[in-house]
Amino acid sequence: MLHATLRSLLARRARLLLAGLAVVLGVTFVSGSFVLTGTLGRAFDDLYALQYRDVGVQVRPATGAGAAEDDDEIRTGVPAALAGRVAAVPGVESATGIVSVDGARVIGADGKVVTTTGPSRLGSNWTGETALVRLRTGRAPASADEVVLNAALLDAAGLRLGDSVGILTTQPKRTFTVVGVMEYSGGRDSLGGNLEVSFHDSVASRLMLGRDGLFSAVEATPGTDAVRTAVSSTLGAGYRVQTGAELRAAARADAQSDLALFNGVLLGFAAVSLLVGIFLILNTFSIIVAQRTRELAVLRALGGSRWQTVGSVLVEALVIGVVAATAGLGLGIGVGWLLAWLFSGRSGTGLSGLGVPVAAPLVAYGVGVLVSLVAALVPALRASRIPVVAALRESATPDRPLTTPTVAGVLAGTLGGVLLGVGLARDGAPWWIGAGALAAFAGVTLLTPALARPVAGTAGLLFAGTVTGRLGRLNAVRNPRRTAVTATALMVGIALITGLNTVLASTTASLRDRVADRITADLMIAGDSSLADDPPAFDPAIVERVRAVPGVSAVAGTYRGDAVIDGQPGAVSVVTDLRALAGMYSVTATEGTLGELGPDQVAVDTATAGQRGLHAGSAVQVALAYGEPRTMTVVAVHTGGAAVGQWLLPASEAPHLEVPQVTNVDLTVAPGTSVPDVRRAVETLLADSPEITVTDRDGYLRRQTGRYDSIVTLVQLLLALAVLIAVLGVVNTLALSVLERTREIGLIRAVGLTRGQTRWMVTVEAVIIAVFGALLGVLTGVGLGAAAVRALHGSGLTTLALPWPRIGLYLLVGAAVGVVAAILPAIRAARTNVLHAISYE
Repeated sequence: MLHATLRSLLARRARLLLAGLAVVLGVTFVSGSFVLTGTLGRAFDDLYALQYRDVGVQVRPATGAGAAEDDDEIRTGVPAALAGRVAAVPGVESATGIVSVDGARVIGADGKVVTTTGPSRLGSNWTGETALVRLRTGRAPASADEVVLNAALLDAAGLRLGDSVGILTTQPKRTFTVVGVMEYSGGRDSLGGNLEVSFHDSVASRLMLGRDGLFSAVEATPGTDAVRTAVSSTLGAGYRVQTGAELRAAARADAQSDLALFNGVLLGFAAVSLLVGIFLILNTFSIIVAQRTRELAVLRALGGSRWQTVGSVLVEALVIGVVAATAGLGLGIGVGWLLAWLFSGRSGTGLSGLGVPVAAPLVAYGVGVLVSLVAALVPALRASRIPVVAALRESATPDRPLTTPTVAGVLAGTLGGVLLGVGLARDGAPWWIGAGALAAFAGVTLLTPALARPVAGTAGLLFAGTVTGRLGRLNAVRNPRRTAVTATALMVGIALITGLNTVLASTTASLRDRVADRITADLMIAGDSSLADDPPAFDPAIVERVRAVPGVSAVAGTYRGDAVIDGQPGAVSVVTDLRALAGMYSVTATEGTLGELGPDQVAVDTATAGQRGLHAGSAVQVALAYGEPRTMTVVAVHTGGAAVGQWLLPASEAPHLEVPQVTNVDLTVAPGTSVPDVRRAVETLLADSPEITVTDRDGYLRRQTGRYDSIVTLVQLLLALAVLIAVLGVVNTLALSVLERTREIGLIRAVGLTRGQTRWMVTVEAVIIAVFGALLGVLTGVGLGAAAVRALHGSGLTTLALPWPRIGLYLLVGAAVGVVAAILPAIRAARTNVLHAISYE
C-alpha cells in the first residue's frame, strides 16, 4: 500500500506541490519571525553590551509610585552636587555627572530638521574621551557656543567641521559652531543609529534639562553589588541605582518589546497563509480523491483496509507538509535575515551574525506538517468510505447533498447574530461581539456551498451571451463544494482586508465629523509628533507674537508634560487661555465650572474622573517634574478628553514641567479677515522653528489620519498575499478540473469548439469562481467591520463609513485573479488531443 501511495504521489507531484505553496508561505513567515527576532536580538545584545560596558553603577531619579520605569516616569534631572555625594561613598572609585536626553534637533544644511524614525536625537555634555567615545577629527568644545557631533549626524545634516549649525532644544533655536566629530568604539558612526550632539558642560543642563545645575544621571565605578548597595543606602529612596548589567538587561527587554511588532506582522501574514492553505489543500485532496475513486476501490478490492486508505492519503499530505516546511524554513531564514538587514540599515544597528533559534525549525515543521494533515483528514476519511462495487462502476463519486453544511451554517450564523446582538445591546461589549463575529464568519464559510449555485450562477449571467460563456457558467456551478472551497481561499483574505478598511474609513469619517462639529479653531500650530516619542515643542513667546498678528481674535497655547497624581502617572496640560481653547474645541464642564484655573486648582476629563472616582471638589496629590508635590482641588470635570488634556493645570505651573515650552497653539481669526493672510503672517514668526507647521482644520484632519498610512500599507500587503494564494487555489482547481473533464472537453472539441473558445470557457469559469469569492469576502468583511465599529463606539468611532472605492477595487481584483489563474489551465485545455480525450478513462 505504501509503495502504491508513493507511486501515486510521484505521478501527481506537480499538483500536490502547488497545493503546498500556501503552506510554504505560512511557514516562511512563521520561521522568518523567529529568525528576525534571533538576529536582531543578537545585534541588540552586542550593542547594549558595548553601550554599558564601562558603566559601573548609574544613579537616576526614582520613578513615581506606580509609574513605569520608562515612558511614564517624570524625566527630571539630579542635582549636580549628587556627583560629589556619590564619589564620597565608600568603595566608589569615580563618579561622573552625565547629561544625555533625547530632544536635540539639529537643523541641516538644507534648512530642515534632521529626523529619525526610531533612534534617539541625543543631547549630551562632553565629558572627555572614553573607551566608548573618542574624537575622530577636530577638538572638544571649549565654550558654550561650540558642539561636537557624531559622524552619523554630521553626514545626515550635510555639515562639515567648522560649519555653523542651528539646534533646537528645550530652549529656542541657538547657533553653534561644529568643532569636533566623534565616533564610537570600533570606528562606529553611531550607536544603534542615534544622532548625538555634545554640548559644553556649562550649557548642556540648561539646553537639555531646562535648568542649570542638573545631570540626567551620575555614573560611578566599579559596578559591584556592594557599591550599588552602598550608594543606594546612602542616597535613599529618591533615586534609582542600577548596575551596568541591570541596565543592559532592561534595554534588551525594551528592544524585545519593540521587536514584538515585527513578529506580530509576520505571524499575521502566516495566519492568513495557513488558513487559506487549509482550504487549498482540502480542495486539492478532495478533487484528487474523487479522481482516484476507481484506483482506491481497486486497492480496497485487493485487500486494502479502510485505515490503509486513510493512511494512503495522509502519507501524501505528510510528504507535502515536510517538503513545504523544508522550503518554508529555508525561505524564512532568508526573509528573516533580509528584514534584519533592512532594519539595521535603517536604524544604524549593526548585525552580529545570523540568529536561528531552535524554535524556528521545530515550529516550521510542526506547523507545516500539522496544517497539511488537518487539511487532508476530511478527504482521507471520505476516501475510506468509498463503496468498492459502486466505485468500480463509476469514474467519480457523485456529488453529496449540501444539507449538513447548510444546516450547520445556518446554526452558526444564527448563533453569531445572537452574540452580536447581545454585544451591541451591552453597549459594544467586545468579547460578545468578537465571539459573534467569529461564529458569523464560520456560518458564512459553511453556507458557501449552498450559495455557490445561486450567487455564482447569477454572476455568470454576464457571460451567458455566448455558448462558451454559458458552458463556463455551468462548469462553475457544477460542483458547489469545489467552487465554494476554491472561492473561500480568496474570500478569507478579502474579508479581513475589507473589515480593516471599513474600520479605517469609519475612523476617518468619525474624526472628520468630530472636527466639523466640535472644532472651530481656524489655524493650528504644531509639529509632527510621529517623528519622535514626544511632540516637538517651541518658544512660548510665539503665543504672544501670534496674538499680536492683525486679524487674530483668540489664541491658546498648550504645554504638555507628565506628572504623578495620587501615585499614578498622568498626562498634564497647561493652557494659556483655557476659556478660548474650550470654545475652539467645544469643551464643556459636566461638573463644576471650566474657567481660568487658579493656584492649586485642576480640571480632569470625564474618562479619567470615572476611572479614578473623582468629582468636583475632590483633592488630589500632584507631583510635577520640578517643585514639591502638593495637594490640588478638582474644580471641573470636562469633556475635552486627551485631545485637550487629561489633567488641566493653571498657567502658573508651566515652569514646573520637564519641558517648559508649548507644543500646540490654536487660534481663531476675526470675521472678515483672510485666513490665508493670517496664516502667512504666522508662518513668518516660525522661521526659527522649521519642524513646526501651521495648518487649518483640513490639514489637521490629514495629519490625524496620516498616522494610518502604515496600516493601509499593511492591508495592501495582506491583499497581495491573499491574491497570490487565491491564484494558486484557482489554478490548482482548474488544472485538476480540466484533467477530470478530459473526455468532456474532447467531445465538445469534436463537435466544433475551437481552441480559442475552449480557453474562453475555462477563463469564464475561473472569473466566476474568483468574483464569487471576492463578493462573499466584501460582504463578510463589511459585516465584520461594521460590528467592530459598533464595538469601538465608546472609543470615538461614532460614524460607520464604507470604503466604496476599495470595495470596487477588490471586486475588480477578484476578476483579475480569475483571468490570471485561468491562463495555464486554459492553455492546457485548448491543447487537448481530441482523439486521446475521447478515449480517456
